Amino acid sequence: MAFDYDLITLGAGSGGVAASRRAAALGAKVAIVEGSRVGGTCVIRGCVPKKLMMYAAQYGDALREAAGYGWSLGEARFTMPRWAQAKAAETARLEGVYRQLLAGSGVELFEGWAKVAGPNRVVVGDRTLSARHLLIATGAAPVRDSIPGIEHCAVSDDVLDLVALPQRAAVIGSGFIAIEFASILARLGVEVGLYYRKALPLHGFDDDLRRRAAQALQAAGVRLHPARVPQRVEKRADGLALHFADGETHDHEFVLNATGRRPNTERLGLETLGIALGAQGAVPVDGHCNTAAEGVHAIGDVTNRRNLTPVAIAEGRALAEALFGGAARDVDLSLVASAVFMLPPIATIGPTEGEAIAAGHALKVFEADFRPMRQTFFGGAERSYMKLLVDAPTDRVLAVHMIGADAPEIVQSLAVALTCGATKAQFDRTIALHPTAAEEFVLMREPARVTAARTAR
Repeated sequence: MAFDYDLITLGAGSGGVAASRRAAALGAKVAIVEGSRVGGTCVIRGCVPKKLMMYAAQYGDALREAAGYGWSLGEARFTMPRWAQAKAAETARLEGVYRQLLAGSGVELFEGWAKVAGPNRVVVGDRTLSARHLLIATGAAPVRDSIPGIEHCAVSDDVLDLVALPQRAAVIGSGFIAIEFASILARLGVEVGLYYRKALPLHGFDDDLRRRAAQALQAAGVRLHPARVPQRVEKRADGLALHFADGETHDHEFVLNATGRRPNTERLGLETLGIALGAQGAVPVDGHCNTAAEGVHAIGDVTNRRNLTPVAIAEGRALAEALFGGAARDVDLSLVASAVFMLPPIATIGPTEGEAIAAGHALKVFEADFRPMRQTFFGGAERSYMKLLVDAPTDRVLAVHMIGADAPEIVQSLAVALTCGATKAQFDRTIALHPTAAEEFVLMREPARVTAARTAR
């Protein structure tokens, strides 16, 4: 059977673009379909503009600290419309770059919403395209039905499109998105309340990081409401009202719904291929990103495994090489670094202390908790915390956790060492680079505690 293309990719986000370009470079004829802006969530309405907003908040901290370093400055004032205009220009520039990358790679772009119309076929508008392989890379979108009335709340896309800041805001949730925007908005002068289910924010992170994240949020002025999530949201003329089980009502000018994201599979037509979707509508795949349907593959957030942009990119490139380069390889998801771009930021790779103990590891736990030199000089209170988890019998470093200035940059570098199987002895033999905060990771000599392996019952 003749096909129009060797590969059709649904979704021109980071993963879809990476897979398509790599397939084209290997000689495949490739088409990519996108119903929104080219570049996807990360580039257009996620990681990139979010970090640009974090930088804006960070400059506020720097301006306040400057007096301690001898600078005399006038009154500083943040102007949201100026940031919004600059952000829009930058995302437009990046979208242009992505379009050029696709065109330069020979990938044909179809703009419109795609629907699978059976094996090997995709409908875009009034056109039907065929391909030997279909790649589902449609990502995920904010959940808008987690609480009655929450559809009236803003989502992360809306925060990044603000041209004026609210005076008072609520954030519902305590994952990456909730914590980052609560931290950023508070530092930009917004009065923020954070509502979440657990006793601590950032479920799934190491408890020592979670406690310090909560303290940092409080220090920034965020009002924490642990174990307190509204039962429903009511839209009013002057804002939104959060209604709680005990009868209390909290009024807010602006409410951010950060209660999670869901794979973009609704109305995609995957049922025509016999693919049974998993929890939250995720596309089930094997270790090589193959679905149960012949010639159909999926990568990135739509599979709801490790929902991080670099994971989607790595999966996309590996899949293209397996399909068109004859070089099948696994993408190891057991050690993936991640970061939370709050202020101060968090970065981590490897299991939490609780996870490592539950997995049967006897641990040596090394810690450093200090005020960085930059803070001590002007009397600042912000601290840095670093943690190494070491498997006691083998001396292998299992995990690195950090909250503090430059944590993502530091942990990214150390991720190479962990991927290579570095031991604590090798960390100890590494000569420190002074004066840096990162040197603390190679200067920890005595464990803060030692835990025995858990005995199976």
